[in-house]
Amino acid sequence: MPLSPSATRDLLAQLGHHPKRFLGQNFLVDGNIVRKSLELAAIAPRDRIVEVGPGLGTLTSAMLEAGAEVWAVERDRTLHAHLEAALAPRFPATFHLLEGDAVEQPLAALPVEVAAAQPFKVVANLPYAIATPWLDGVLAGPLPERMVLMLQLEAAQRYAAVPGSKSFGAISVFLQAAYDIAPGHKVAAGCFYPRPDVESQLLNLVRKPTPFVFPTEAKMLIRSCFQQRRKQIGALLRARLPEGHGVRWRELLADSGLSEQARSEALPVAWWVRFSQALGAMA
Repeated sequence: MPLSPSATRDLLAQLGHHPKRFLGQNFLVDGNIVRKSLELAAIAPRDRIVEVGPGLGTLTSAMLEAGAEVWAVERDRTLHAHLEAALAPRFPATFHLLEGDAVEQPLAALPVEVAAAQPFKVVANLPYAIATPWLDGVLAGPLPERMVLMLQLEAAQRYAAVPGSKSFGAISVFLQAAYDIAPGHKVAAGCFYPRPDVESQLLNLVRKPTPFVFPTEAKMLIRSCFQQRRKQIGALLRARLPEGHGVRWRELLADSGLSEQARSEALPVAWWVRFSQALGAMA
């Protein structure tokens, strides 16, 4: 599959395809980043991989050649047809391609019973517009054992943000309750064609030994708290959990050495997990 900018341009011209900015179609043209992606994901023979946005198949073919079985979802009809023609005949037993929206199919139609019973990994080149809703879908479970996500640098920093920083938000909480953030890799704009306006990062995520998945009610409440970041957590929770609700959130704060005057972004992931567990106990 193409790697150089000229080979990528030539193939796109043959396909009559113009990269679509709204789909985040910036194609990887650096072999070192392909190798780094496989290294971070620890791709090995017989691994089960979900890939989002395979594009021209540069990374896809490398994973298939490494002996992995790949489930991929591609929204663009022209690129889907290209992958069907170029890769499906070469890997008829190990390449499973879905034409569709990754937000609606976050695991690319990997059978739920397989995902729930057997380890799998995710490798994704995520357009900025869908990164958070897609990740939210994945975090509903079943959880991959490892994820290597190509993201705009701003998104990667938000997901990996620490409590107390302005970037720390609800999605940071949901992700870090389930995954440890391992060393990743910055990716320069010149590694893509067309060249994007921003730098990217490979975010390297390893599932925790005991990951926590937030239930829907807790996620909605936590999101609403972060949407009013300037308000104190005490005021927010008094409005959302009136007296008699039963969740002893004041004690949870006190036990953690936290104040009702703290803002949502100051509360650590572990506190939000305990808070969610308390909500669940009252359900």
